[in-house]
Amino acid sequence: MAPSKRGKAKADSAATAATATSGPTGIPACLRLIPPSTVAITVHAKPGSKVATITDFGDEALGVQIDAPARDGEANAALLEYISSVLGVKKRQVSIGSGSKSREKVVLVQDINLQNVFDALNQVCTCH
Repeated sequence: MAPSKRGKAKADSAATAATATSGPTGIPACLRLIPPSTVAITVHAKPGSKVATITDFGDEALGVQIDAPARDGEANAALLEYISSVLGVKKRQVSIGSGSKSREKVVLVQDINLQNVFDALNQVCTCH
């Protein structure tokens, strides 16, 4: 009996994802370019911290501690403000694409280069 196509498709997509993470640029898979000039950042938010900082920068997600509680959108607003300040862009260029009520989020940054995002995040990362 032949294996189901669903399982094979999942294996193929996992292989494609693994290939994408090992690109020659060294940019982690948590950063993706959405043409023409938007960068999607997969974020694992940690609200309620004493200070806003980047704690982890890997293929899975960008770990960000947020200095605001997770209620009434305070942590989301603080996250967007922190990301905009780190990247040196205006607050209106940064938005939450998905996961507004979850710790796992996708933050969208408009009108920016993927390499610039990587360089800025790598520079402030305390995880080295």
